[in-house]
Amino acid sequence: MRRDMGHTSIMGVLNVTPDSFSDGGRWTDPEAAVAHARTLLAQGADLVDVGGESTRPGSTRPSEQEELERVLPVVSALAAEGCAVSIDTMRAPVAEAALQAGAVLVNDVSGGLGDPAMGELVAATGARYVVMHWRGLLSDPAARHHYDDVVQEVCRELGDRVEALLGQGVRQEQLVLDPGFGFSKDAAHNWQLLAGLDRVVALGLPVLVGTSRKRFLGRLAPQAHQAPEGEPSPPADRDAATAATSLLAAQAGAWAVRVHEVPPTRDALAVWRMTQEADDAR
Repeated sequence: MRRDMGHTSIMGVLNVTPDSFSDGGRWTDPEAAVAHARTLLAQGADLVDVGGESTRPGSTRPSEQEELERVLPVVSALAAEGCAVSIDTMRAPVAEAALQAGAVLVNDVSGGLGDPAMGELVAATGARYVVMHWRGLLSDPAARHHYDDVVQEVCRELGDRVEALLGQGVRQEQLVLDPGFGFSKDAAHNWQLLAGLDRVVALGLPVLVGTSRKRFLGRLAPQAHQAPEGEPSPPADRDAATAATSLLAAQAGAWAVRVHEVPPTRDALAVWRMTQEADDAR
């Protein structure tokens, strides 16, 4: 089924952490981080998502001060260069400091559940706010991944978060939804969610999709080099699969896709755009 083509933005990932699952430790130096952000932008990213806390399973949370020290120099430098910066944080004080330093969007994987003050901060600042589907930290056994219908339950739980945030004074036009690929979801749940992404889009708010280099993309069958029951391929080997999911997300109507490696996704989206333009010209 053909969907009218819109513009799906590309959010480039900039982890300024020592322990992120994909590229931990590569961009902890602020100068190196800023240089990498410039590369992401030159390659076609529309905005850069700066994160100072890893959310991979088994990660240890940094202190608030440590997170601030990681992200603020990078956010400030990029904002000064005119870059559209997103701050990836679950902490309201970190979000507030980053917004004051020039960030324009708060990307909160907890959807406001990690810090009760986040909703009031977002309401007061008017910043755009990504509400991710979240059932707790991945290191917490209580962050359960049982679903009867993962798409239906993700939509319902995101709707509950939206209602709660609106009750805190956040305006609907500030909100972006993220179905939370890889968070409290096994591989089957992630594939079902990707297949049903149009139902998340149908909730009527912009949708951010973050599948980049996730573990479920490292077990594709059949592959000559990888049995589906074996160890997944390394994160950096999952960029082609990420680009494929980016294309599927765009076709479902996603507002943006969050990726570590920009060129494969940029090219996948360009192929779709140029094919549709050629079709329209016939």
